[in-house]
Amino acid sequence: MNIQEFQANLFSAAQNYGFKDVEIYYEKKEVFGCQVYKGEIDQYEIAEDGGVSFRGIINEKMGYAYSEKIDEASIPFLLENAKENTQIMHDGDIEEIFAGSSQYEQGNFFSKALDEITISEKIQFIKDVERELLALDPRIVATDYCMIRTESVSRSLSNNKGLSLTDKMNYLYVIVEPIVKAGEETKTSFEFKVTKDFHRLDAKEIAKKAAEEALSQLGSRNIESKDYPVLLRNDAAASLLATYAPNFSAENTQAGISALRDKLGKQIAGGKITIVDDPFLEDGLASRTFDSEGVATKKLTLVESGVLQTFLHNQKTAKKEQTKTTGHAHKDSYKSAVKVGPSNLYIEPSTITFESLLASMDEGILITGLSGLHSGANTVSGDFSVAANGFYVADGKVQYPVNLMTIAGNFYQLLQNVKEIGSDLTFPLSPIGSPSVLVKSLSVTVE
Repeated sequence: MNIQEFQANLFSAAQNYGFKDVEIYYEKKEVFGCQVYKGEIDQYEIAEDGGVSFRGIINEKMGYAYSEKIDEASIPFLLENAKENTQIMHDGDIEEIFAGSSQYEQGNFFSKALDEITISEKIQFIKDVERELLALDPRIVATDYCMIRTESVSRSLSNNKGLSLTDKMNYLYVIVEPIVKAGEETKTSFEFKVTKDFHRLDAKEIAKKAAEEALSQLGSRNIESKDYPVLLRNDAAASLLATYAPNFSAENTQAGISALRDKLGKQIAGGKITIVDDPFLEDGLASRTFDSEGVATKKLTLVESGVLQTFLHNQKTAKKEQTKTTGHAHKDSYKSAVKVGPSNLYIEPSTITFESLLASMDEGILITGLSGLHSGANTVSGDFSVAANGFYVADGKVQYPVNLMTIAGNFYQLLQNVKEIGSDLTFPLSPIGSPSVLVKSLSVTVE
């Protein structure tokens, strides 16, 4: 049974169960992954996952159910469970099935050329990356990860109000984590590349960048623990932003777990900070033309020149505040309930290069990686105290790597204390991105 046949039978049967408005969401994900170690395939994955979710309204109450199977037997299963859930899951809010937006933008998120790259080509490429890496320097002893992965996601959403939407996206990424050793000192680094254009990947370039990053960390020293100007490199800045991005969700503000709750129209960041959500980035990991309720997506400015303009809304949160949805209904998968989530959310870059930001520092710390954000960051208050990797900077130049540091501060104060923004926007295997960010001061402790 194909999805169109299944949908027609499901919608027809739903009337007999008393459903007034109904919706079906279909998702299919295809994954290929290969990890190599010392020239041999260490891990290998080919997987396909997918299914349908059903939403329907009885007596102004919404019921949910999902199934991995698309067959005749799944129809009564979905309808019975959804009907039962209208009583169990109802929270008092009236939800609606969306009839459709007046216009939907076109998106080009699927690369046919990438889809046609053979498995053998992908495997050979990641083997080439590892071979090039290990040949660069005798201090590179192995890799923690040397992996290539492709993902393709198809989804469709239809309802009995005449709405019928589909989209498809795919991407490829490479992850390399070299292990370097000099005497008793061992360091690792993390290098990644995300693309839709396989033929633009360069094994030598990826290997060289990964090697340089890891080798640069050897010879680390202690520094005085105090407040320093800090340059958060783009990937580190993106990981910090990703930790606090849920605070821009109206779900969190309405639940009282976001410090931004009463800040609409107010200055929450320095004037150089503009944060946008763009669902139409061709290489974005969360690009989409419609959200998980079928609402047309659009580029949205959340923070403009430091002033909070809006929160992310789905239909439910928008109704509570008597405003319009921003097209940010989100499902982690077909199994998930509809929540609020960003598409490609990022700090807008400037025209200032990373090198210029670095050169502007008389003394300070360059942070290249953060860890422990889930445990060391309070997403409600904004306070954080997390482990960091990085370098001591003097006279505008990197001097040497620093032993493991702890940086501490407050995310919202950090936004207020941004001195400059870089031009080097990146998305580190995430739909949350950032350029490098120069901050006036953060507490840095070295034990």
